[in-house]
Amino acid sequence: MPDVPPLQSGRPRHEQLSEWLRAQISSEKYSVDEQLPSESELGDLFEVSRITVRRAVATLENEGLIYRRQGLGSFVAAPKVPQGLVRLTDFTQDMERAGLEPSSRVLYHAQEVAPAAVASALGVEEGAFVVRLDRLRLGDGRPVALDRTWLRPFYAQLLEGHDLSHDTIYRVLESEYDIPVLRGRYRIEAVVAETETAETLCIAAGEPLLLIERTSLTTGERAIYFQRRYYRADRVAFELELERGSEAADPTAGMPLRDFEPVFKGS
Repeated sequence: MPDVPPLQSGRPRHEQLSEWLRAQISSEKYSVDEQLPSESELGDLFEVSRITVRRAVATLENEGLIYRRQGLGSFVAAPKVPQGLVRLTDFTQDMERAGLEPSSRVLYHAQEVAPAAVASALGVEEGAFVVRLDRLRLGDGRPVALDRTWLRPFYAQLLEGHDLSHDTIYRVLESEYDIPVLRGRYRIEAVVAETETAETLCIAAGEPLLLIERTSLTTGERAIYFQRRYYRADRVAFELELERGSEAADPTAGMPLRDFEPVFKGS
């Protein structure tokens, strides 16, 4: 247990405790995913009540510096690294820009009948065949997201022979076939992890996930693929920035979106 300074009078004790813990984390006295001292240990160490400790720990959790596991305690969260979503990028580009080493594992790659929602997004008849590609996405070797992607067969055949655990759909289509990915439609939703998805992402069933649905389009508004990406909620958050312009004079006008960024909590 590290040495601790005496608490000062005139300042709330929980603030001093959270400040000390924050300093320990920023100086890497505790590494990512390392467990912090228990509430009782911190209480004894600083000679404060458990309520004081809980307030201090809650502050750090709200700041995203730690995460808690029911029945296990508090652990150091990976540092947050901002990335841009308003730029149309793929997962590998996002990870590299975040300073994380991207990798993927192909879990499923086969033809199947398009579900209704997939058929609608891709602009094909319900019951038509599409190709489904499931990949576990990792940053620095740690699970970040599960991608389930449905492709029109024409585009899927262009990916044959490529190692999709390293290559990206964007890169193959744009670099080798001059098929640009021009636009994307997004939908973001909070969901809970079903058993199979939870096992894949190494979390407990029922834990929160951030689901991003994306339809990527090329020339002529033709859909290339429809994707559902299930982000671990403890690994990503989103930050929104709006810019107030001349439109602000009109109270009915919305402010233009300047940036919309996922913040990856990678090591």
